[in-house]
Amino acid sequence: MAVSSSRDLDSPAAGPAIRLRAVTKTYRNGVPALGPIDLAVGRGEFVSLLGPSGCGKSTALRLIAGLAEPSSGRIEMASQAQRGHSIGFVFQEPTLMPWTSVRGNVGLPLKLAHAPSAEIARRVDAALARVELSDFAEAYPRELSGGMKMRASLARALVTDPDILLMDEPFAALDEITRFRLNDDLLALWRELGKTVLFVTHSVFESVYLAQRVVVMSPRPGRIAADFRIDAPEPRNEDFRTSADYAAQCREVSRALAETGATKVRA
Repeated sequence: MAVSSSRDLDSPAAGPAIRLRAVTKTYRNGVPALGPIDLAVGRGEFVSLLGPSGCGKSTALRLIAGLAEPSSGRIEMASQAQRGHSIGFVFQEPTLMPWTSVRGNVGLPLKLAHAPSAEIARRVDAALARVELSDFAEAYPRELSGGMKMRASLARALVTDPDILLMDEPFAALDEITRFRLNDDLLALWRELGKTVLFVTHSVFESVYLAQRVVVMSPRPGRIAADFRIDAPEPRNEDFRTSADYAAQCREVSRALAETGATKVRA
């Protein structure tokens, strides 16, 4: 993976947390999946990648996380994230291990890092409290609802206190009520912890509600078609979700998505 640290990324007050420079990805079968793409995500910024299925949104996250290598181009990370590998990843599925408890699942990254038992217990307790799962620490995944499983997955991503949080359609399979609540809870965590968040979604409504910026991607090979700064009050709440301003911004983003040639816009 082409990852580098440069002087302009070293200062806490300057430079982005993530920068992609002319990044491309072509699969072994010759199918071009992504790019070239140029993108900068500021420190502490919440950015949503929005686009149709197969446009390379998830591929971009995997490249940033180091789970795959770009075919060309460079990915630059803030120096502290690079040194500490400080990235948390929440996948589309909770990917919880069925044979251990919520506590065991959340503590797994720390256990793999050979952290002391007392530190693991302290950090797991704190992460579970943040996602409101303290009462279910000893439960097993089969005993949890879909929303609770995703909370456990989020706690596992947060337990190492990452600088950057990558989220790949984490709420897509949930019912609307649960999804709305988790959207609000995620925003509360983001405001509290100040993480840099890159959030992939198919949903125009979700992207506009959550993100400070919505980056619209074109169909494969994915490129950036539009980049919107979302004008919204903070903290965001139901008043914003039901406002005329929110609806207008959703229409603008939907129009840009339709102009990429995407045939279906999802709520």
